[in-house]
Amino acid sequence: MTVVKDICQKLTSSRLFELLIVVVILINSALIGVETYTANVVVAAIQKVILGIFTVEILIRYIAADSNRQFFTSGWNLFDLTLVIIGHIPETLMPNASMAMAMRVLRVFRVLRLLRTCDEIKLIISVLIKSLSALFYNLAFFCIFLYLFAVTGVSLFRLPQPDTLTIPEREKYELLMARAPHAPTNSPEPYGSLHESMFTLFRVMTGDDWTDVRYNLLTARECGLLKVPRCAITLFHVSWFVISAFLLLNLVVGAVLNNYQIVMEEQRKRRELPN
Repeated sequence: MTVVKDICQKLTSSRLFELLIVVVILINSALIGVETYTANVVVAAIQKVILGIFTVEILIRYIAADSNRQFFTSGWNLFDLTLVIIGHIPETLMPNASMAMAMRVLRVFRVLRLLRTCDEIKLIISVLIKSLSALFYNLAFFCIFLYLFAVTGVSLFRLPQPDTLTIPEREKYELLMARAPHAPTNSPEPYGSLHESMFTLFRVMTGDDWTDVRYNLLTARECGLLKVPRCAITLFHVSWFVISAFLLLNLVVGAVLNNYQIVMEEQRKRRELPN
């Protein structure tokens, strides 16, 4: 058993072994894309062989580990083991088509095995994990402002319900629907409800045609459907764009960069320690 363990440890520390696994992962990732175009018997057979290679690899890593604790406390080992186990579950055992589809989606995550093939990528993941605490508080800070602006948006910019309008007001409403871009029946009112208001603010934050939202509201005001001043419409959207796209996102970037420097410093000190 000691001989097998030594061989496995040499394999896992071998650069050639790592390169072989990287090549297999790349082939597997490419074939996952091919399977989205066509169902091919040859591709399916190759995928089974690749699954076998992944199974052997995880067994080698398990044997090479000094203890069960060392193996199972590694996030990468647990990730690989989960993907291998999912790969061995036949779709015929799934109780319904939805479960089978979910299983196929989970198998696609084998592409993420590429993340462990590069030390720089591992460094980025370590930084992101270390930044989770700061990102959580940034997210909470962001949600407070999002909720505040969403409630304000509903209060100021929600259009009247069509069934409550008089005939002249309904004509103005139909005129707005005809004139305003992106305002057909298949596009909900931007500030018609709290959840839709939040989505609209997220759209504004990404810069996706957010000026159309302002122009539509200005048109609604011209039609007499809103009683809000023009400057309030402009100030609301510009202030949210500035706060979300510049202030809040920069806080996230700052937190990640700060932890990147911390992780780099920890790695530098670890390399300087005597063996």
